[in-house]
Amino acid sequence: MKPLMRKVFVVLISVMTLGLYVPPMQIDTDAADKKELSDRHVEEASLSTDTEELDISPPASVAPLTTDDWIETITEQAKTQTLAKMGPRIIEKVDEDMTKTIFPKIEEVMEEILTSADENEVPYYEITEDPSPGYGERIFNIKNKHTDEEIARFHVRRDKRPGEGYWFNFHYHLQEDNFMKHHELGEIYWEKNTPPKWMS
Repeated sequence: MKPLMRKVFVVLISVMTLGLYVPPMQIDTDAADKKELSDRHVEEASLSTDTEELDISPPASVAPLTTDDWIETITEQAKTQTLAKMGPRIIEKVDEDMTKTIFPKIEEVMEEILTSADENEVPYYEITEDPSPGYGERIFNIKNKHTDEEIARFHVRRDKRPGEGYWFNFHYHLQEDNFMKHHELGEIYWEKNTPPKWMS
């Protein structure tokens, strides 16, 4: 091929490929030097980590929870559990009565139970068990996970009164009387028709 044709052919191929072809280059010429530097850097880093103590303590700005904080936390869990027990179909109809009548009473009783307990034991108190679905009464229990004792049981029962219809009776039981006595929280009227199952 003539030199002029060869030049034209090279330019033509270059334009057609638009830089898609990249000739091989000697990339690994400095690889050994770089590996040596990298290894040295890793060794220095591991030595500095071994000699320094890691500070894993929480920041000073995080204060431990007080008894009041525990009471508030457990009370909120109790409300959540009560709403779950009632279920969306029932709550839709009795939400206002729950907010005005039942929740303030639950808060009052929870605060009474928790403030009368030993302050060192309160952080071990927890809301246990899922609410009973269907027709079961259990909403939640308060348990001391340190001693594995149940402290209180909160329930809701359906009462059918002749001529009136259905009522929801909220009450609780305490360990101090072997869970025998009903301590009233309040009642909410449903209607004459049978209410749906809990949690439905």
